[in-house]
Amino acid sequence: KIRALVQQGALGKMQRINWIITNWFRPEAYYRSSPWRATWAGEGGGVLMNQCPHNIDLFQWLFGMPVRVRAFAGFGKYHDIEVEDEVTAHFDYANGATAVFITSTGEAPGTNRLEVTGERGRLVYENDVLTFTRNAVSAAVFSRKTKEIFAAPATTTKVFSISGHGGQHQEITQNFVNAISKGTPLIAPASEGIHSVELANAMLLSASTAKTVNLPLDAAHYARHLRRRIANSQFVKPTPRRATTSDLSKSFSP
Repeated sequence: KIRALVQQGALGKMQRINWIITNWFRPEAYYRSSPWRATWAGEGGGVLMNQCPHNIDLFQWLFGMPVRVRAFAGFGKYHDIEVEDEVTAHFDYANGATAVFITSTGEAPGTNRLEVTGERGRLVYENDVLTFTRNAVSAAVFSRKTKEIFAAPATTTKVFSISGHGGQHQEITQNFVNAISKGTPLIAPASEGIHSVELANAMLLSASTAKTVNLPLDAAHYARHLRRRIANSQFVKPTPRRATTSDLSKSFSP
């Protein structure tokens, strides 16, 4: 529904996007459960590579790819790991819109709130409720025409209740099998999936170098950067702990 409203122009010219997605909390036992977890060699990153690909993929599917990325990350800020467990990133879009993407595996209870603002109104998605607050007239038009110094456009509000979260991993995996065995079109082909990887890598490169990264990302440059991080890693992972539970039903996209 969000994508349809954005693509139909219901929000008018896009101005700002904020996604706070910090309900990916993981305890130390999670990271110690396997030697590959949260290492440069094993995953190539942390929260951006393991938990947040789902959200980053949705982000680019909903709003497209930005042209510039500036990110700040905490590497092992909340856990005894070498990769990022907190990220705050700023995106610039070609049309002048900006976005902020915030994620963490160190916050509890955490937040999942997506806010999208355009000249014609605002979308907020939180707690399985989508709220569309629509301006009676474009904010830009109203700003130019009103003679009142503290006035704002009149608004109406529509609420959409969201039922369920789709088939999650099982549906995607079955779709992949069906594509091979029956020729079923893929829900998420590689040409789509590569965007989220590129965006995550751009955030990691920006945070690591303290520089703004332009997109499209120079893949060869990033590959060299990652190889250096792997080669120079002196991190020694703590002794693995036997997990008290292996209930993988909790492994789903929030």
